[in-house]
Amino acid sequence: MSSQTDSPSLAWGGTRTVYSTLAALSEYGTRAKDALVYSSAYLVVIAAVEVVTAMVALSLPPSPAPLVIALLTFAVYVGDRIADAAEDAATSPERAAFVTRHRRLFSLGTAAAYGLAVALAVLGGPLALAVTLLPGAFWILYASDWLPSLSRYASRLKDVLVVNSAVVALAWAVCVVCLPLAYADGAFTPTAAVVFGYFFLDTYVNTEIPNLRDREGDAANGVATLPVVLGVRRTRHVLYALDLVLVAGIALAFGAGILGVAMTAGVLVGLGYALCLAWFVGRTERYGRLAIAGEAKHLLVVAVVVALGAAGF
Repeated sequence: MSSQTDSPSLAWGGTRTVYSTLAALSEYGTRAKDALVYSSAYLVVIAAVEVVTAMVALSLPPSPAPLVIALLTFAVYVGDRIADAAEDAATSPERAAFVTRHRRLFSLGTAAAYGLAVALAVLGGPLALAVTLLPGAFWILYASDWLPSLSRYASRLKDVLVVNSAVVALAWAVCVVCLPLAYADGAFTPTAAVVFGYFFLDTYVNTEIPNLRDREGDAANGVATLPVVLGVRRTRHVLYALDLVLVAGIALAFGAGILGVAMTAGVLVGLGYALCLAWFVGRTERYGRLAIAGEAKHLLVVAVVVALGAAGF
């Protein structure tokens, strides 16, 4: 009799425990998502995957290059988030608040990541060290006020139309392609040139997508981006054009025997995916998610390349 009377309360207690556990897991998941997205730490994985893709395309041996680029990505992007926290308060208030709240931790993390990346680069020789130091130098040129004597319209490269995204794309492409080459003491072949061009234009496209979300704040802060200057619709057309230029370039490289089947197929699948994402420009306001989806394309590319490579293509 006693057990029958107690069983409803026991059942309710068990159910409440399950709900509490699920709520706690949900909260932890939200915090982890915020940490990955707001700090751009998810780009660490994407960066390492891009380096692996370049190494496969260039038939390079294993090296610390993916780890070094991952550390550099964390250091540079999180450092940029810290530097832009005040400006981001208007366009991305949640991200700005998160970065400001954890500013000290992120500052220590960026210093440690950059220091470890440089230490690992020393093992690759002078060229690897020079390439590793390059993103930091580019970031200083990109974000610092050093242009007043050159222009009365802008004081940072970050404020200059096309140049802002091109600087980011150039630094990224140099690191992704040249660092593994430096570790392998490899030559800059025609294949390396094609891979470099792919990562440069692809990164340029991926850099302009977040600018769609930030266009109002960028306009208020004097930052000239494609969405600010051209508007959303024309920006979509530019992204279409750049992706189609890449499709044509990759196809020509394959026809000339510069790229193999696996790499060509992987990149073309990724570019098809990118063209689909570009269609959403001007048709959604969730540009943060669209930017993450664009970066995640490289997971699809490397999956296709590895799968076809394992199949003997």
